[in-house]
Amino acid sequence: MNQTTKIDLFDRAILRLIQRDTRMPQRAIAEAVNLSTAAVQRRIAAMERSGVIVRNVAIVDPDQVGLGVTSIVEVNLVDEKAARVDKAKQLFRDAPEVQQCYYVTGGRSFIMLIVAPDMRSYEAITRRLFAENESVASYHSYLALNRVKAGMELVIP
Repeated sequence: MNQTTKIDLFDRAILRLIQRDTRMPQRAIAEAVNLSTAAVQRRIAAMERSGVIVRNVAIVDPDQVGLGVTSIVEVNLVDEKAARVDKAKQLFRDAPEVQQCYYVTGGRSFIMLIVAPDMRSYEAITRRLFAENESVASYHSYLALNRVKAGMELVIP
């Protein structure tokens, strides 16, 4: 079970800002949230140590780097035995094409988002991860026509 870290209104305000732009200068954050730059720096460091901030990343436009195919995939395993689920989690975690993966309820085992350069590559990915995987009973792909919204910014009250 995850333990929730206590964060206050200042931390929440800081998180809202750095989720939009992790490169925002700390002095600008400090001005926006009415704290000193040193206080903002301490708070960000504390949130990194506690695991509130997991990592700082760059969001890359897949089209700009030749990854024009985006697919949302539903995967059903042959059963939900712990060893099989754990093995599938590791396989999907290790596959660089799998951008997001969720172990879910509701009649499916996993829902994931996959990117690929083209349909030929996508077919090879689905063969490797699903069609030739004896743990997978079935899978269904939904090809994205347009990326309407893509981001990981959490709504922080």
